[in-house]
Amino acid sequence: MTTTAVPLTRRYDLDWIRVGAFFLLILYHTGMFYVPWEWHVKTPHVVEGLMPFMLLTNPWRLTLLFLVSGAATRFMADKSSVGKLAWARIARLLPPLIFAMVVIVPPQTYYQVVEFIAAHPGTTLSVDNFWIRYMTGAGRWCGTDGKCVTTPTWNHMWFVAYLLFYALVLSLILLVWRKAGDRIQAGAERVLKGWGLFVWPILFLGLARTFLIRFGETHALVGDHYVHAVSFSAFLLGFGLAKSQVLRDRLIAVRWPALMLAIAAWAGWASYVWVYRADDAVPPQPLIQAMRFVFATDTWCAIVAILGFGAKHLTKGGPVLRYLTLGVFPFYLVHQTLTVVLAHHLAKLGLPQGLEGAILVAGTFAGCFATYEIVRRIPYVRILFGLKGQPAEVAAKRPPALA
Repeated sequence: MTTTAVPLTRRYDLDWIRVGAFFLLILYHTGMFYVPWEWHVKTPHVVEGLMPFMLLTNPWRLTLLFLVSGAATRFMADKSSVGKLAWARIARLLPPLIFAMVVIVPPQTYYQVVEFIAAHPGTTLSVDNFWIRYMTGAGRWCGTDGKCVTTPTWNHMWFVAYLLFYALVLSLILLVWRKAGDRIQAGAERVLKGWGLFVWPILFLGLARTFLIRFGETHALVGDHYVHAVSFSAFLLGFGLAKSQVLRDRLIAVRWPALMLAIAAWAGWASYVWVYRADDAVPPQPLIQAMRFVFATDTWCAIVAILGFGAKHLTKGGPVLRYLTLGVFPFYLVHQTLTVVLAHHLAKLGLPQGLEGAILVAGTFAGCFATYEIVRRIPYVRILFGLKGQPAEVAAKRPPALA
């Protein structure tokens, strides 16, 4: 098949999807305060019934974001040199990553240690001189199981670190193979047709989970084999499908079947997690293996449905999209710290849990909007939040651009 000749110069649908995915991620992290899964701070009153709803986005949310980020990189790569692409990614992603590790992320570790101390009377741990100990790695904040908090850390900013790493790897690929974008697009168009649009990605994701999930999901960059296999593949796929009208039309055509399959797979995966939610539950090995492919089906079919419905319906830009496209990166930087701090203090007030949750969600979003409104008006501070250094009124007039 002949590759499509760059018919798409702007993808409003991917901008909308990116914004929506990040907003869902913010909701997901507020939910992490309430479900039984391990997180930085936890409610005294766990809500197990929230787990199936959390699993609505758990299998696909970050894979989708890496795919959309790969698509954004394609648009950048096609209008700049390899060197400019690499420098643009470094300039956009590295300052916020360093700033977050030094300023934004430390409160997450602080309240994590504070809650551990409160839950373990008599412990010798303390938060004296916290920031100095955090930055020098001298905290020695270790739990009763011997596991210690490693600092400084990037916590939720691992996504930015991985995105920067993938962009630099892609730059090296483009340096030695300048037409890699066209080749990746042609390969994706050739493979993702007919039943192959579903079978090959699900098979890849299922096998990756089968053979690599035993390494865990460390988000430590080194040794994170499963996450790299899935996330970098999604990044490259996004790079390949960004300008393909062929793939865009195929995704639109199968959006409803993909949605039905995603819902069915979610129901199976959520039921499995619910039935075997106890710490000492041991599922049969054949069931574990089957669920790896159910998880893969959920991941891929949800992404196909989202891309298909987005391509069909999210075809227009406008001032709201321009505002949110610029603001979503600062939102991402600060949202988890806002959630952790708010959740820790709200839990002490003894509010009805529904009201507490509503305040937590509203407070997190309000803090994100307030942060964006402040930092976008300060030229040098803008860079630390992933925004270009021009004045806010100039940025507001720029067309939407994927990050």
